Amino acid sequence: MVMKVAVVFVFLVAVRAVYGADIVVGGDSGWSQGFDYDTWAAGQAFKVGDSLVFNYGGSHSVAEVNEASYKACSSTSVIRSHTGGSTSIPLSATGPRYFLCPTLGHCSSGMKLQINVVAANATPTPPGTTPPGNTPPANTPPADTPPSSPSPSAGSSAFISLSQLIFGASIACFAALFVL
Repeated sequence: MVMKVAVVFVFLVAVRAVYGADIVVGGDSGWSQGFDYDTWAAGQAFKVGDSLVFNYGGSHSVAEVNEASYKACSSTSVIRSHTGGSTSIPLSATGPRYFLCPTLGHCSSGMKLQINVVAANATPTPPGTTPPGNTPPANTPPADTPPSSPSPSAGSSAFISLSQLIFGASIACFAALFVL
């Protein structure tokens, strides 16, 4: 019995370690016009294994594009297109990703998102700081204001619930080892 509990415990810990976060694009605002996605993305950490969740109304959609199309707000060279009001996009590789709303005028009014996906085990560097090993130029002025923390709504409550469930089950299994 103890061996079974130990196997379940190890499995639950492993599942928790590899399960990524669901990151709701724009938090409570969702994928909509009139939102500053550059500022929002600067406060997030995007890792391999996470998923971007786009929630949007019927006049919007999500197009993944290359960097040139992103900069030009062009949806003529779409990598992937998504419709339907709710889209989950897994982040399965490191590197930059570019998204925009292809509805006429929406991208040019700011409805576009650029992210950089890092390895799942990478420690993100907070905005305004220099990664270890990189020395800023001597004439770089210090940041006047500290970066704001992302709101609790930035992540998905479903992920939080799953994490809590796995953590609780892990504790229960661990406690069962001592009771038996």
